Amino acid sequence: MRQGLLAALLLGAAGLALAQSVALTGVSGNKALIVVDGGAPRFVTAGQVHQGVRVLAVQGDTATIEVQGRRQSLRVGEDPVSHGRDHAPSEGARRVVITADSRGHFLPPGQINGRAVQFMVDTGASQVVIGEPEARRLGLPFEKGTKVQVSTANGNVVGHQLQLDTVRVGEAQVFAVSAIVLPQPMPYVLLGNSFLTRFQLQRTNDQLTLDKK
Repeated sequence: MRQGLLAALLLGAAGLALAQSVALTGVSGNKALIVVDGGAPRFVTAGQVHQGVRVLAVQGDTATIEVQGRRQSLRVGEDPVSHGRDHAPSEGARRVVITADSRGHFLPPGQINGRAVQFMVDTGASQVVIGEPEARRLGLPFEKGTKVQVSTANGNVVGHQLQLDTVRVGEAQVFAVSAIVLPQPMPYVLLGNSFLTRFQLQRTNDQLTLDKK
């Protein structure tokens, strides 16, 4: 019995040690929608613990958490906070299934560098394409990127090429994804082939399945 208790304590401690990052993606009353180590979002009520992360309080768009005895305030949409990186970051699920909208477009919600975005799947785009206003909201240092000539429906424009740390759709996460920031605003972030080529794509009726290679 003592051995079983010791094993349980060791497993609990290991779970705390492995926690890398925590992001707040939404709130509902006294519940915080948190993402731990790039996993699936989970609603956690104030006072509860999820994967070693205790939610202490939720107020407005902010949540106070405790990890490994340290308190931290999180705000919806802000970058994840880190608590040690003792192992490689999780890539999450190997398969994503996206359902088309009434116009036949695939518009999955997702994240770039831990920040929420609205994607549109575009197999004709060579890279992930982001409008400048959205890039500024995400805090991307695109102006330090490489200037590139991009042909658009409105003619040639100068964009900035950079590398995104992470791009996430559903429970699948990809690292080091090339992207281009265009000067004009865009209604969606185009999910292009710098992300899509990491997957095998198969469309069946109104569903698009992405299987990790």
